[in-house]
Amino acid sequence: MSHSVQVQQLLDFIDASPSPWHAVATMERALQAAAFTRLSEMQSWQLKPAGRYYIIRDDSSIIAFVVGQKALPESGYKIIGAHTDSPGLRIKPHALHKADELLRISVEVYGGPILATFTDRDLSFAGRLSYRTEEGAINTKLVHFKPSLLRLPNLAIHMNRTVNEDGLKLNKQTELPLLFAMSSKQQIPDQLFTELLVKQAQIPAEQILSWELNIYDTQQGIFWGREQEFYADSQLDNLASCHAGLMALLDDAVLGSNNTVVCAFFDHEEVGSESTKGADGSFLPDILERIALATDLTDEDYKRALAHSFMLSVDMAHAYQSNFPAAYEGEHKVYVNKGPVIKLNANQCYSSESVSEAMFIDWCQKAGVPYQKYAHRTDIPCGSTIGPMTSAKLGIRTVDVGNAMWAMHSIRESAGVLDHAYMIDVMRCFFRD
Repeated sequence: MSHSVQVQQLLDFIDASPSPWHAVATMERALQAAAFTRLSEMQSWQLKPAGRYYIIRDDSSIIAFVVGQKALPESGYKIIGAHTDSPGLRIKPHALHKADELLRISVEVYGGPILATFTDRDLSFAGRLSYRTEEGAINTKLVHFKPSLLRLPNLAIHMNRTVNEDGLKLNKQTELPLLFAMSSKQQIPDQLFTELLVKQAQIPAEQILSWELNIYDTQQGIFWGREQEFYADSQLDNLASCHAGLMALLDDAVLGSNNTVVCAFFDHEEVGSESTKGADGSFLPDILERIALATDLTDEDYKRALAHSFMLSVDMAHAYQSNFPAAYEGEHKVYVNKGPVIKLNANQCYSSESVSEAMFIDWCQKAGVPYQKYAHRTDIPCGSTIGPMTSAKLGIRTVDVGNAMWAMHSIRESAGVLDHAYMIDVMRCFFRD
């Protein structure tokens, strides 16, 4: 399969996934097509050797695994971890409000987006509703408004003369509400918004109880550059890593490798991961332990399995951008289309250490994939990932890696076409090894 075909599949995946809830639903469809069976945490498990399974927690975190036929206490789990959420804007509970002659939608900042990039974009929203069924149960349903419904128009330069010198600064409370419609006396804002949800979800208004809705950019992903060697889309951080991990898991050689392989994709990384379904919660430890129990391992066997395990914590990395050389560590520049990036930090913002780093390099060499090493400028605070928290919680050796990209946390991010295939190749090698 060509590099461009793999990236087009990634772009299609992202464009079908305008929220973390949709991302998990998109992955679920791919897993079901590959004969994976959904398990419930509320029921007992009967796992078969070579069985393919997945678990979803609260609609936006998912763990998929294959039960290996190798003895788990000697071979351990081979885990790829990433996250399903991206920084951006979420709609507040009382969504619509009138401001002079306009109706605006109130939003809250989720994580750390580059707010200026949300201006003058074709925006809409997607997410999930919670509603009461006719039988009285509480259920959820995904909604996806595909037309462009919202916009955040910039202030004209005539009224903001220093914007090019000082940069665009938006007050999060007063200047982020998104324009939706002209107002009229006949429109009651809350009722109008509920009517939108009713029409989209086909659920009566009296049954809709609550919602979680994510603002997204309706522009689809594209290839760009002289040789179309780059691509751009929203949510590359971190749906690109989720897609790469999923493609590696579904490889025929991986499925038949006899290893116990796991993909764990968590929500809430962008806000600290401390939640019932975040990487700093119980989801992954619970599932790994239940795999061990369902395959008749003792507690000691389970601990031995963890000691033999390895995890790739996969998130995106900061590619060198020559317009801003002062933002980078001069001796540790990484570039798009030059291979996966090993992320290193002495203060444990990343989980990589010399042994896990060496093991990842070995897998890259076996896969014929180039690799790079990244260190952050010492005088700029370094970000972090799910790697340190999951490795600390489980005692599993971990390396933090990712593909290089530009404009991380922009609503429109860019990366290199070759790198997505490189990452899938080394993930396959890791799972098979």
